Amino acid sequence: MYKTLNVMGYDVFVDDISSIKIDENRKQIINTINPHSYITAKKDTAFKEALHSSNTLLPDGIGVVLAAKYTNNEEIQKITGSDLHVYLLEELNNTGGSVFYVGASQGTLDKISEKVTEEFPFVKVNSHSPPFKSIFSEEENTEIISQVNAFNPDVLFVGMTAPKQEKWLHAHKDKLNFKIASSVGAIFDFYAGAIVRPSQFWLDLRLEWLLRLSKEPKRLWKRNFISSPLFLFDLFLYKFGWKK
Repeated sequence: MYKTLNVMGYDVFVDDISSIKIDENRKQIINTINPHSYITAKKDTAFKEALHSSNTLLPDGIGVVLAAKYTNNEEIQKITGSDLHVYLLEELNNTGGSVFYVGASQGTLDKISEKVTEEFPFVKVNSHSPPFKSIFSEEENTEIISQVNAFNPDVLFVGMTAPKQEKWLHAHKDKLNFKIASSVGAIFDFYAGAIVRPSQFWLDLRLEWLLRLSKEPKRLWKRNFISSPLFLFDLFLYKFGWKK
């Protein structure tokens, strides 16, 4: 449906974000890929399956943009989870659609709901805060699914941190009601204002990662000092044809 490019083994979305449409007749899962998720998926087969099973994988990371250039000689645009989030809310506002958020604390979800209502007044919004734990019980999964389906949203955003969120959505997609579902992780905190996203100045310099690292070193050091170098090593292998 959308234009894609195989980048280091993954079919990555290279179309314009405006080509993404909420389709009444089919369910779509839109996730993101970056160097850290690429490396994590090499050791987590369930996560890798969830990424490959996504209908769309957005290039959320300058590393994926560089990989497309150096392995395929293609210039592609970085599209973040934040970009998708705002775009879909705008689409829902135009049609009077609905959005449901799963994940984060109730306080964060309340702030998200308030902001959506203020900025996108024609969007119907609801949410559910699941228990903060690595694995949900069968009863907890049933409750989450029940909450989502009772609202029957056009768009479902899942924010449980990667790779848990992608694996959870993949495992339960057939039981959930949605037209588009997306695992957007830190976007919940960005949108609620708990974490301030770097300014456009840093985005234009492609140094968003550096500013975020300086503010959240404990959470982000691994992806920058372990995952990124490992990703670049694989990129080197793909570039010279030593890995296909």
